Amino acid sequence: MEERLPVPPPHPAQDVTEHVGYRLKRAAAALRGAMDRALREHDLTVPQYSCLELLDEQPGLSNAGLARGTFVTRQSANVVLRGLEDAGLIVRAAHAEHGRALPVHLTPAGQQRLHAARGAVYAIETRMIEAVPAQRLTALLADLDTMAAALDA
Repeated sequence: MEERLPVPPPHPAQDVTEHVGYRLKRAAAALRGAMDRALREHDLTVPQYSCLELLDEQPGLSNAGLARGTFVTRQSANVVLRGLEDAGLIVRAAHAEHGRALPVHLTPAGQQRLHAARGAVYAIETRMIEAVPAQRLTALLADLDTMAAALDA
């Protein structure tokens, strides 16, 4: 039987709950749970809300662009978009203006639903960031970006 050598942790930790990845996942799960609860009142899911936000900022995005921006596969983005379209919150062009990508736009109903849901989501983010001293927020955001970039390399 082969002897297994211990793998040293990336930083001093008593157990897995002290690892950075675990803490990030815990924070992400807490955020997702809070958003799920808040968005349910607006008849939206987190991916649907994310698509509405992106389309508000970048009207005419394609399915592929929305997939990238919401961190889901193109197939999953298509399911989300179908639900938004069925609810009358978005419209997709029948024909591509350039290439094969069909641009997506918010409808007036989509704008209204987004505006109503945005207040609930922003209240959650406010609660979350108020737990961090204001003078540390900029550094926290920079650190999160740096960690993500280190893994994207």
